[in-house]
Amino acid sequence: MKVFYILFSLTLLVTTQAKSQARGSVPETEIKIVKFYPNPAISFITFEEIEKSSGKSYSLQIFNFLGKKVYESPVNSKTNIDLTNFLRGLYIFQLKDQTGRISDSGKFQVNK
Repeated sequence: MKVFYILFSLTLLVTTQAKSQARGSVPETEIKIVKFYPNPAISFITFEEIEKSSGKSYSLQIFNFLGKKVYESPVNSKTNIDLTNFLRGLYIFQLKDQTGRISDSGKFQVNK
C-alpha cells in the first residue's frame, strides 16, 4: 500500500507541476527540449538537446521514484550520465532554466 501511495503522489506531483506551468505563456502541448536514450538504460543514458536555445542554459536534475535527488548537472548539447551508482528502477528527470522553471521533464527506467 505504501508503494501505491508513493507512486500516486509522485505522479500527481509531476502532473500538477506540468499543468501549472502550462497556464503561463507555454501552449497546452508539451515543448520537448531534450531527447534521452536508451530507455530502458543499463549502464549509461544520454540527454541530447533538441531545441538549440540562444543563450539559455539548463540544469538537469534526476530523482529516484521516492523523490530523492540522485543527480544534478548543467546540460550541454549532449550529456552522457554513468548509471553504475543508480539502482534498478524508475527515475524522473527535470530540466530547469536559469530562473528555476521546469522546462522539460520525463521518466526513464534503469535495468541492471
